[in-house]
Amino acid sequence: MDLVKNKYQIGNVDLLKLADEYGTPLYVYDAQTIKNQYQKLISSFPEVNLKIKYACKALSNINIIRYLRSLGCGLDTVSIEEVRVGLKAGYKPSEILYTPNCVDFEEIKEAIQYKTVINIDNISILEQFGHEYGDSIPCCIRINPHIMAGGNSHISVGHIDSKFGISIYQIPLIKRIISNHKIKVTGLHMHTGSDILDADVFLRGASLLYEAAKNFDDLKYLDFGSGFKVAYKEGDITTDIQKIGKKISTSFKKFCAEYGRELELWFEPGKFLVSEAGTFLVKTNVVKQTLSTVFVGVNSGQNHLLRPKLYDAYHNMVNISNPKGGKRIYSVVGYICETDTLGYDRKLSEVKEGDIIAIQNAGAYGFSMASNYNSRNKPAEVLILNGEAKLIRKRETLEDQLKHQIDLKL
Repeated sequence: MDLVKNKYQIGNVDLLKLADEYGTPLYVYDAQTIKNQYQKLISSFPEVNLKIKYACKALSNINIIRYLRSLGCGLDTVSIEEVRVGLKAGYKPSEILYTPNCVDFEEIKEAIQYKTVINIDNISILEQFGHEYGDSIPCCIRINPHIMAGGNSHISVGHIDSKFGISIYQIPLIKRIISNHKIKVTGLHMHTGSDILDADVFLRGASLLYEAAKNFDDLKYLDFGSGFKVAYKEGDITTDIQKIGKKISTSFKKFCAEYGRELELWFEPGKFLVSEAGTFLVKTNVVKQTLSTVFVGVNSGQNHLLRPKLYDAYHNMVNISNPKGGKRIYSVVGYICETDTLGYDRKLSEVKEGDIIAIQNAGAYGFSMASNYNSRNKPAEVLILNGEAKLIRKRETLEDQLKHQIDLKL
């Protein structure tokens, strides 16, 4: 988001004009930022056979998925619905990784019918898979490395109490199962969490994955998940992707030499690719002063942006209606019948009722976690592509919400 001639723009598109044309609340995504992040990732892992799989749970609009496919990016999915969206977006089944968790085996069978790459994270499911398919369908196995990583316990998924993955200490049991069922394991997967800053965390996980890989003879790839941290506020420390890329590439090449052949190195970023591309525009409904706080009440809330409530996440905010105004301290809150504070004690240019507030870094887990709580409609989405704003999701209406409800005429 750039301030040009006293107006905030993204890709030369005036944000206030977007708010006026499409209404608020409004999610706005910048295609160029997504492209820049993808290219940064690609260039950071030298001399390895790198494959990027976009974790589409972060932002699942089919147009975003289709755009990333146009850049050469693969797809990481966690549900059969995401698989279907990926196929509709033009992905080949072989380009889609399907990594479910706690799903019924029937869903996995459907994904197999689509011929996607299957990633298994449960001993019971691995046994069912082997019994049903034996050596006819290859698979990947998700390992839990028992590493506490990431910003907090909400987003760390590789620790001992995590529901994700098969414990690395169960490798002997995995080997017995695949031997008895003649399962062909072509990939190993590991994901420790989000907001990882330290290259050594990845290297620790990598060393465990390399050691585990020695137990499997038919590997074609190792998947390191993701977890790269992006900046949410000025001065934030972010993942040094080039430093991590260089260290991981060096260790991976050494492992491949020891393994006896070159494997593919996979990553599945979501937030890293789309978070900074997203800006959420909301309108100020009220400015309410109490004995201790000045509240800016906006026409959105946790129903559209859940991360502050769920993860205590920080999103930078800007009053784009008053770029040069004097600064005051506000708490920005939503219109939901909950304490849905979007930001505490924020220094904003003086806010008046009707002003548009831009909430930044809203591309990841914003719309994709949106709900109809309080019977509020979901917002519209716009993609800025090649200097033009393109509507990629219409604003929801009450009729949209009610169309699947059965009127009993009581």
